[in-house]
Amino acid sequence: MKFNKFLLLSIVLVLSLALAACGTGDEKSSGSEDKGSESATKELNLTFASEPPTLHPALATDTTSGSVITNIFEGLMTMVDGKPVEAAAESYEISEDLLTYTFKLRDAKWTNGDAVTAEDFKYSWLWALNPENASEYSSILYPIKGAEAYNLGEATAEDVAINVVDEKTIEVTLEAPTPYFLELTAFKTMYPIHPATSEENPKWFTEVDTIVSNGPFTLTDWVHNGSMVLEKSDTYWDAKNVKIDVVNITMAESETTEMTMFDSGEIDYLGAPFGSIPLDAIDRLKSEGSLNITDQSGVYWYKFNSTDEVTSNVNIRKALTLAIDREGLIKNITKGEQQPALGMVPNSVEGFGDDEGYFADADFETAKEYLAKGLKELGLASPSDLTIAISYNTSEAHAAIAQFIQQGWTSNLGINVKLDNSEWQVYLDKLNNLDYQAGRMGWVADYNDAYSFLEQFNSAANGNNDTGWENAKYAELLKQSTKETDPQARIDLLKQAEAIFMDEMPVAPIYFYTNLSTQKDYVTGIDADALGNIFLKYADVNK
Repeated sequence: MKFNKFLLLSIVLVLSLALAACGTGDEKSSGSEDKGSESATKELNLTFASEPPTLHPALATDTTSGSVITNIFEGLMTMVDGKPVEAAAESYEISEDLLTYTFKLRDAKWTNGDAVTAEDFKYSWLWALNPENASEYSSILYPIKGAEAYNLGEATAEDVAINVVDEKTIEVTLEAPTPYFLELTAFKTMYPIHPATSEENPKWFTEVDTIVSNGPFTLTDWVHNGSMVLEKSDTYWDAKNVKIDVVNITMAESETTEMTMFDSGEIDYLGAPFGSIPLDAIDRLKSEGSLNITDQSGVYWYKFNSTDEVTSNVNIRKALTLAIDREGLIKNITKGEQQPALGMVPNSVEGFGDDEGYFADADFETAKEYLAKGLKELGLASPSDLTIAISYNTSEAHAAIAQFIQQGWTSNLGINVKLDNSEWQVYLDKLNNLDYQAGRMGWVADYNDAYSFLEQFNSAANGNNDTGWENAKYAELLKQSTKETDPQARIDLLKQAEAIFMDEMPVAPIYFYTNLSTQKDYVTGIDADALGNIFLKYADVNK
């Protein structure tokens, strides 16, 4: 996901610094003022760096949107301690050939009182696959037989192997065994939406009064670009185990503002996806012993526009990638114990733990060799004739990283480097429209598998690609990996694909994420998992 894919990124960055990956408000819900009473309303106060671009599960690509969606909606499965467990599904069965999954649903309800049914899930999955709806994450459903063909306009909805057995039973047949399919059903694109609401109002997800959801919380107030309020849903099947009554989310203008709010007690937790710790506060929090650092399965990188006259040149892309001092960046700027990224798949992903990378960090001499080749191919006489623009979304952390890389490229390569920042939604549009040269983005795995990092580049048309790059051999290797049943052979195919990608370098990997956060002593159960998820269902506040 774009960290943001997705925020991922203002948040991811700093936060993971720590990002699809990539206003203010202070509205609060009324509640008991007697904080000492057992019947007192439990409120959790959080922050966002920006307005969530969407609250439609099938349209969201970033972590800001996802952090709300994962708490007001719920899929068949959810993730607990890195493993998929039953959520809206009460149980499931997998056939011996690993191709058919049968899910039995709980007696759950939507926030309007309607029963959650198998037909709701089928409707929602087909909605995401319908090419008219332009869901950038539709490929999440491709393991289902007939799903890809329908999404590409080569088949009909009736050809997709989703079978409603009865009101509480849904059966899915896959194209090939998919070891992470249960994890996919825990991802937001496979969450259900309320069919009648969707049909009646195609923009149902844009206003608080028209959102019908099935998760542990319901959205009760939304001041656009200002604030959001989530309240415990009394229709949720497991409401008795949800401890928080009200979640107040304020949209802050900067990481510094967020830190000030935390220090003054206005918010109870600070860390992606709920805000970002400013770089200049990291040393202080470390000395106080209040900074939490955990590993995250994600990567911070600069994407290159392969349709641009300059960055379409592979030697220029290689020169820029090798001329980044990752160790220096981490030591002096991000300070979050991140690891230099010398490939696109983190070592934490199964099968990639022993990878040493595809190039040396801060290899300025080799970078100069590639630059000389690229300049010759572009017909430029010297490095000073080359100008590169680094684009990023507005963030103190992203700006600091861009300035560090700008200085490195200027001093070590002798090229001209401009900085270009935009607000989050504007920035996403620029990347999607290929209106940039080098652009910051982050990616946090949607599920714990290398395919989650590689799949977004299988085609220039992939909604998460944003580079214009594609390679037929690369795409074929990924396709073969989806049909390979031998685990090691499958990993070998994915590594071959990664090698092609890193040879052409449509992105410059910079570092693998860690998640930085701090919280008040009275807050528990709000730790982000390796995929960047925070399930507020498990949070508690005891002042």
